[in-house]
This record gives sequence, C-alpha cells and structure tokens, in this order.
Amino acid sequence: MHVKHLLLIATLALAACASNEPSDENLSEADLYRQAQSALDGKSYTNAVTKLKALESRYPFGRYAEQAQLELIYAYYKNGEPEAAKSAAERFIRLHPQHPSVDYAYYLKGLAAFDQDRGLMARFLPLEMSKRDPGAARDSYNEFARLTNRYPNSRYAPDAKQRMIYLRNVLAAYEVHVGNYYLKRNAYVSAANRGRYVVENFQETPAVGDGLALMVEAYQRLRLNDLADTSLAALKLNYPQHPSLVDGEFVPREKGDDERSWLAKATLGLIETDAPLPPGETRASQDVQRQFQDAEEALPEELKVDEPAKRSWWSRLTFGLFD
Repeated sequence: MHVKHLLLIATLALAACASNEPSDENLSEADLYRQAQSALDGKSYTNAVTKLKALESRYPFGRYAEQAQLELIYAYYKNGEPEAAKSAAERFIRLHPQHPSVDYAYYLKGLAAFDQDRGLMARFLPLEMSKRDPGAARDSYNEFARLTNRYPNSRYAPDAKQRMIYLRNVLAAYEVHVGNYYLKRNAYVSAANRGRYVVENFQETPAVGDGLALMVEAYQRLRLNDLADTSLAALKLNYPQHPSLVDGEFVPREKGDDERSWLAKATLGLIETDAPLPPGETRASQDVQRQFQDAEEALPEELKVDEPAKRSWWSRLTFGLFD
C-alpha cells in the first residue's frame, strides 16, 4: 500500500475520532467545568480560558458560574495576560463583593499588576525595575493595600504585606533615580525636592540615605549651606556607611559646572567626555533587586507564572516569533 494511502486512512481516522468528541455547545455545565479543571491541571491555560468563558456565557446562573469567574482570573494570570486578569478580577469584585473568596480576587489583581512589567521587553532586555514607569508598581501596591485593609485575616494578607514592602522600596528607588537625573541636568531645585520627598514619604526604605545625599549635593550646588549642612548631619548620623561618604567627608555624585567639559555644557549633560555612572545605580536599587528575588521565591508554587525556556540568539533576534 502506498504511503499516500496510509496518510489518507490516518487522516480519515483522526477526523472520525474528532467527530465523536462533543463540541462545547453540546457539553453540560458539569462537563464544561470538568474540562476547564482538566486544562488548568494540565497547565493548558489558553484552553482553560476558552472553557471557563464558555461555561460562564452558557450557564450564567449555574452552580459553577461564580467559581468559573474566579478561576478565569487565575487562568488569565497564569497565561501571562495581566490586563485581562485585572479586568476579570474587577468584574468579580463588582458582581460579588460579599463572596467568601473575594479576597482571592483582590490578591490576584495585585499579583497581575505586580508581574505586569514582565512583558515582552522585560523578557529580552535587562531592564532595572527602579528605572521604569512606576504605574504598575503603584497599582499593585494599592491593590494589596485594599486587600490587607479590608481582609486583615485573609490567608493572602501576609504575602501581600511582604510585597507591599518591596513595592514601596521600588517606588522610593524610582524617586531617587529621577532625582539623580535632575542632578545630572543641573536642575538642583527639582533634585532637592525629590530627595526631600523620599525622606518625608518613604521612611524605613533603603532609599532614604540616597534621598539625603541628593539633598546635600543639590543644596551645596545651590549654595544653601545651612540646608546642606543639616542634611549632611542627618546623613552622617543615620547612614555613616553611605557610598557618598568617604572617610566621613561628602563626595558629590556629579561634577560642578566648572568641572564639566565644554561638550557636556553645550549639550546640557547629554554628551559627556567621561562616561558617568548610570543614574539609579544606588544601594537602594540593589536592595530592591534582592527583595524582588526574595518575594518571587516566596510566591506559592501554584501561583508562579511558568518561565520561558532558555532562548536561542535567533529567538531573541526575532522576539520569539520563530520559536
């Protein structure tokens, strides 16, 4: 028998088997829910999303409707769709504010925002979180804060509180990063204001020392000696090991106008003859990175997003289009 005949028979057999499988339209509510659970157990999250959406649309008042809505949040989150997960969580919270598991919806909404930066660019480029737009971090912090305030005894509250500490450090480190940018551009008033904002609003974060150092340098450049001396005294008292202090003396991060090259002055610091230290490379940002790793490792196994396998140079070059 020719190979093409064998292929034809195999194709017809597969088609016959597929035709015997009931379609979603013919499945009962219990069967749909069972298949959705099977897809979740098998980590087939795209298929799980399809089954759960079909279950909710076909049986909106069925016995599994609320559970399907809740598990749809989880399926979106595990499938790497943070926006869809947040929308599904918002919908569940709005429809079922008194549901026994509504705290889980708040928690997953916070996690979705927490992992939102882990998108396409973050997969292929080494981006530092303290230098990125803090919108997602702020959203995640707010969601975890709602969870801990409304449901302090929730089983998810302890983990949410730990993530809030990390997120607060991220937001503080971002303010330091912006302050260093202003300092580099000679915008000393703005740099001092950023430093003061960190000191006043982010106490007990690693960035407070960097905020004080920002204030010292900015006030020195502005020749506001009293404010500079006060900030320096606070820095020496509370952070004697800060990198800006060498043998007890303050060492400015940036060169003054009289020390900058003519090229740096003409381009407002955009082009330097000597490569400056990257803004944001501070002790605070290093601590934030370490805390992120700790928080990620503490995440329960069932909530961890599956990491992509190690990618080839061709995959990276084509952004994964030809994996």
